[in-house]
Amino acid sequence: MDRMALILKQWLPIAATATVLCFLVYLAVQQALRESANDPQIQMAEDAAARFGSGAALLQGLFEPTESIDIAKSLAPFIIIYDDDGKAVASTGGLHGQPPSPPPGVFDYVRQNGEERVTWQPEPGVRIASVVVRATGTRAGFVLAGRSLREVEKREARAMTRAGAALLFALGISLAFVGFKEYQTKPDA
Repeated sequence: MDRMALILKQWLPIAATATVLCFLVYLAVQQALRESANDPQIQMAEDAAARFGSGAALLQGLFEPTESIDIAKSLAPFIIIYDDDGKAVASTGGLHGQPPSPPPGVFDYVRQNGEERVTWQPEPGVRIASVVVRATGTRAGFVLAGRSLREVEKREARAMTRAGAALLFALGISLAFVGFKEYQTKPDA
């Protein structure tokens, strides 16, 4: 067997291990970033659902924006309150001046389970991390709290670039090490 074949035979398991490890690190970072994107919305949705269900004024004490948040452009979190039929009755944010509706089936799922955390794209280029909570009590309905994923997705892309660079570095160093070791331990024939 020639030296190059021996080097590759020794290096391929190392390369496979490095690839798997870099992928797992990236996956862990990506999931941590994505899951944390819901953190403010969980609290916002639960608080708003409790207020709505108790009969309090729809948005009083939650947010008092001077103008509606354009969810296509702003990073600000927003709340949309829907009645029990899924019709928007109050909102702090909208898309083209109207509060968007979550994907089909979300309200049915929330009706049965109380909450859903959903990433959705109401139109191309607009991705929203949202939490939808069921409101019950004096009034029944749904509260959606959401915010743009634009910055989170930029962080995910940077994490992927870094993981890719780390993988290339690990592959290059390990190949050089295996090659150096092979040439040091085996005399030329």
